[in-house]
Order: sequence, then structure tokens, then C-alpha cells
Amino acid sequence: MSSREAYSLAQEQELDLVEISPGANPPVCKIVDWGKFNYQKTKQAQKKSPQ
Repeated sequence: MSSREAYSLAQEQELDLVEISPGANPPVCKIVDWGKFNYQKTKQAQKKSPQ
């Protein structure tokens, strides 16, 4: 799918298009809810780090 199509699809769903692997040919992207994705990654990092 072209980047324009992917971006349009993400906008229609009110989500974000995130580049996962920029070095790949073609680059790999994913449609995600960035706020939720970032929150989950932060929680995972907090669980792994000693307090």
C-alpha cells in the first residue's frame, strides 16, 4: 500500500501512522493510537526498571 493510502486510512480511523522500520525497503509502518501505544510502552519500562 502506498504511504498516501496508509496515511489516509489512519486519518479516517483517527489514528496515527508510525514508521516501525525505516531502513526496510519499502519502509514498514503501523497504524496505532499513539497515546495508548506510548502509555503501554512507558508502563512496560516501569515494570522492568527496579524501584
